[in-house]
Amino acid sequence: MSVYTSVSEDELSTWLGHYSVGSLVSCEPIKAGIENSNYFITTSQGRYVLTLFERLPAEELPFYVNLMAHLARHGIPCPAPIADLSDQYLQRLNGKPAALVTRLAGQSVERPGRPECAELGALLARMHLAARSYAAYLENPRGPRWWRFAARECSSFLDVQKRSLLENELAFQAAHRFPDLPRGPVHADLFRDNALFESGRICGVVDFYFAGVDTFLYDVAVCVNDWCLRDPSRKLELDASRTGALLGAYHAVRPFGAAEREAWPIMLRAAALRFWLSRLYDFHLPRPGVMVHAHDPEHFREILELRAGGDAAWMA
Repeated sequence: MSVYTSVSEDELSTWLGHYSVGSLVSCEPIKAGIENSNYFITTSQGRYVLTLFERLPAEELPFYVNLMAHLARHGIPCPAPIADLSDQYLQRLNGKPAALVTRLAGQSVERPGRPECAELGALLARMHLAARSYAAYLENPRGPRWWRFAARECSSFLDVQKRSLLENELAFQAAHRFPDLPRGPVHADLFRDNALFESGRICGVVDFYFAGVDTFLYDVAVCVNDWCLRDPSRKLELDASRTGALLGAYHAVRPFGAAEREAWPIMLRAAALRFWLSRLYDFHLPRPGVMVHAHDPEHFREILELRAGGDAAWMA
């Protein structure tokens, strides 16, 4: 959630006049993330998050904001979009599509243990069950089609060994498709910094702007590759205890089928490939911004190599 588009207090005060949220008290840019411009907004009536969408196609934006509204109505602790005085969730600010959503309490957990991983697993399963009744469709925007595009764009920046890894993994994934696995709208980016905890419970899931329709198992793999590492800064193998806690709690709410168990090692690799590619793309082809936060692509390159080497045991 970097800042590419600046917004002055006067501009924001005028824009907030389209909403029934009170007058502006403060505005603070959010530094984390890489896709959109985000601000913490405090008004005389509450706390909100303002997002200006920098490159998401305008026709896709209703999918994201309506998905959040749908999940919030079903008891999932996610930001609820605020409708303007014309009952619309999307407005424009400084030439960009923009949305205002509720700001949730809680803090992310840098080093989750078994209890936090179990809490996430159960919440993720509930979210998948609730999402099944969401009728809108948007293909995962960072799925296989985008992988191929990003690989073409980034290949020239890689040495021979890394280029070979990328080409081999793309070919491997192309040979392993799972059209019959349970699927529906997924978060697709539920890293540790996108889950907020309070008193040991998840009280918020944020940043749905990579959401799309994909297999539920892919969403689980994205989480495991971030939440269940032995040491996120040094040892990127899966920790059996935390992996088992996450998968076991998920399974208790939405049981995994035999086909999902068989696909699990491949899905872990797919999730690692996706984030290696996106980090390569943002690192080597950055956009200019007032405040830009890019992640090291080597982190997920190492995770991909480990998962491809067999670090993918089913623990549930």
